[in-house]
Amino acid sequence: MKQQIIIIGAGASGLAAGITAAREGASVTIMEHTARPGKKLLSTGNGKCNITNLQFPKDAYRGNQPDFVFPALHTVTVSQTMDFFKELGIVLTERNGYVYPNSGQASTVLEAMLFELEHLGVRIMTECPVKEIKKDLTVITDHGKQRCDRIILAAGSMAAPKTGSDGSGYSLARKLGHHIIAPLPALVQLRCKEKWYKQAAGVRTDALVTLKIDGKTAASDRGELQITDYGISGIPVFQISRYAAKALNDGRQAAAELDFLPQLSLTDLEKLLFTRYRQFGYRPAEEFLHGVLNSKLAKNLLKEAGIGRETWVKEITEKEIKNLVHCIKELKTIIVSTNTFDQAQVCSGGVDTREVDPNTMESRLIRGLYFTGEILDVDGICGGYNLQWAWSSGITAGINAGRG
Repeated sequence: MKQQIIIIGAGASGLAAGITAAREGASVTIMEHTARPGKKLLSTGNGKCNITNLQFPKDAYRGNQPDFVFPALHTVTVSQTMDFFKELGIVLTERNGYVYPNSGQASTVLEAMLFELEHLGVRIMTECPVKEIKKDLTVITDHGKQRCDRIILAAGSMAAPKTGSDGSGYSLARKLGHHIIAPLPALVQLRCKEKWYKQAAGVRTDALVTLKIDGKTAASDRGELQITDYGISGIPVFQISRYAAKALNDGRQAAAELDFLPQLSLTDLEKLLFTRYRQFGYRPAEEFLHGVLNSKLAKNLLKEAGIGRETWVKEITEKEIKNLVHCIKELKTIIVSTNTFDQAQVCSGGVDTREVDPNTMESRLIRGLYFTGEILDVDGICGGYNLQWAWSSGITAGINAGRG
């Protein structure tokens, strides 16, 4: 007799688990509480679906047990993931290690998965919120009770709730005895204390962003920094944001140090500015950094260094130039909060991975219960790593649940 499997959540990992479990010969039902499956998948990669990444930096995954991800990632590698989607008819393209569907449309990835699920006879029940899971693997919904042999909990996190990630899976797991590491926004913008951001809002510039927690360096990343009217955004900010969120949640002080010319050392920048001082003494001070940095940003940095707009370059003092060097290379900004779950791409925190077998994704507490994707205390950096985790964990769970 076929294994009866219920998958809760029709996101990336749930759909991947459904395909795999059905291919193993199981009878699969996917329950999705929203009106349509895969809504969050449609927004990934700015709508282009960054399926995976050929590069693997050492800090690609975070959590209380960062090594938890490796068995699943070794079971379902990047290469095997690409083969999985090629078998579904998706032609892939690679740009600097980032792998996308050649169509440039996330919708083609979702549709290919839905086509395969239909072909395999997988039932998808939409607008079907799960109220409770019993320890005997009975699932209770508005549509009644259903007993099964295996359950895969793929209900996502709390990030981007408009796409269906409302955190309901945490409650289901908690009632079954699982501990939940406090979910916090990750891959999210940071809100800062200083008032100058409104004057520089809209600026995009290459920068090195270093996170300081209680004065000590906790993380750093370089890339395109985006200045908003409330603080900082962009890939390098997203990459360090989970550590800022955790520090603030723990009542610690978080600050960012911004380097707007990371390609130059302090000494080289000082030489450059003194050369410009001698060369452009006839210019107004507000034009001192013309051609060096974005003009909106430059005006604010000059002000932070104490250089008045009404003076001339030749009137700038040596002390003010050295102040400006430090403002450009080491501008400190106090982080007061992150943006909310509404703006976060993923969460840090989730189901404690110490209670899950990393080789199978099966609960160590409830036999026949499996976890996949964002509901676990695993969060990846930007660049396709969170989707790779969804595929690897989902397929691993589908194989093991399907085989029984």
